[in-house]
Amino acid sequence: GYHADRWKKWLKANNSPTKAYFDTSDQDPFCMYNYLLDITTWNKSNRRGFIKVKITDHAGNTIESETNSEASTFQQYKRVKILTGFYQDIEKISKISLTFSTKTLIGPKHKLRILQMTLKSLNNPER
Repeated sequence: GYHADRWKKWLKANNSPTKAYFDTSDQDPFCMYNYLLDITTWNKSNRRGFIKVKITDHAGNTIESETNSEASTFQQYKRVKILTGFYQDIEKISKISLTFSTKTLIGPKHKLRILQMTLKSLNNPER
C-alpha cells in the first residue's frame, strides 16, 4: 500500500495501470464498488442523519450499501453528495431504494423528502 497523500503521485510517475479504490472490503477480491449519490431534498426543516442505499437489478438481485460513518445534513433545495460502497457490482440497475435514519432510539421519526437524486458509478463512470 501507499500513504494516502502520495499514492496518486506515485501511480502517475510510474504510469501504473493499477486501479485505486476509496475503500476496500475484508472479503476476496477486497475491492468495493463505489457510487456517488447526489440528493436534493424538499423538507422545509433541516434533517441530519444517515442514508442506506439498496440497488436491485432486473433479475431481482439486491445489494445494500455500507453505512456511512458520518451523518449528513439535509437542507431544503441544497444538494448533498454521499459516497456509498457496495461489496458487489450490479451492471443494470432497475430499482433504487433509500432508507433515512437518525440512529436515535428516542425522539420523533423524521421523513426525508427527495426532490431529485442521481446515483453514479465511480468504478464505471459510463453508466
